[in-house]
Amino acid sequence: MNKSLFVLLAILIVSIHIAAQKTPAYEIYALKYATLANPTPVSAWVLNGPDKDSVEIIFMYWLIKDNLGRNILVDAGCSNDLQAAKDFGVYKFTRPDSILLQTGLKAADITDIIVTHPHWDHIDGISLFPNAHIWIQKQDYNYFVGEAWQKDGNHGGFVKRDILQLVDLNVSGKVTLVDGDDKEIIPGIKVYTGSRHTYNSQYVLVQSGNDKVIIASDNIWVYYSLEKMLPAPSYGTFDAKGYVAAMQRMKTLASKIDFIIPGHDAQLFAKFPKISADVIRIK
Repeated sequence: MNKSLFVLLAILIVSIHIAAQKTPAYEIYALKYATLANPTPVSAWVLNGPDKDSVEIIFMYWLIKDNLGRNILVDAGCSNDLQAAKDFGVYKFTRPDSILLQTGLKAADITDIIVTHPHWDHIDGISLFPNAHIWIQKQDYNYFVGEAWQKDGNHGGFVKRDILQLVDLNVSGKVTLVDGDDKEIIPGIKVYTGSRHTYNSQYVLVQSGNDKVIIASDNIWVYYSLEKMLPAPSYGTFDAKGYVAAMQRMKTLASKIDFIIPGHDAQLFAKFPKISADVIRIK
């Protein structure tokens, strides 16, 4: 081998090695921080779902860890002093930053939080993670802080202290407003819109090795919706047809249907390897 060819080959090998080091390899976890005290009828979560069948509802958020030091949450749960959580009947509550310790991370290690939508059980906990940069859909943010509180607005599930907190973070330069559908916001992580659980809620696709995992959050409340292609009741979406269309789209995006992760169904914790009673790894 002549010298110039050898040098070229060496440069190529080094370049490939450097590129591999800069390519994130993601691990995905679900973290349960609370439950409802009793199972509830499926009909409470699915339009035209059965009254006689019940579903166990849990509250969770998700962790995406990479090999480059970035630790990303999808949603952030809520703090344990939140009156809305008490009124809703949240039970067996553990503060989300305490659950995070079971993954080997501290709250200060979280670099980013992708907010799927600004209901209290998904956004209130952002204050627990002081170093995180927040990603939220622009239209959802604008509705959350503005139109929702006008005469004909819909602010069900919104809490005023969360609005003030998010506005303050935005003023401090710690919020990115994502403008629209099918956007890669972090290498290997895309967000999609369409289900309109809130005004313009988003769901998250993570490329994890050869797998594509959809963290649907409340764009699918429970598995029954996904199995039967039925939307949430009217209080769960602005657009029932859009909710179903989004689920159909998720099926084309995820590697397999088991990699579509709903927001509140306890069945999820029986499908994947357990790290602890409150943490599973999605793989």
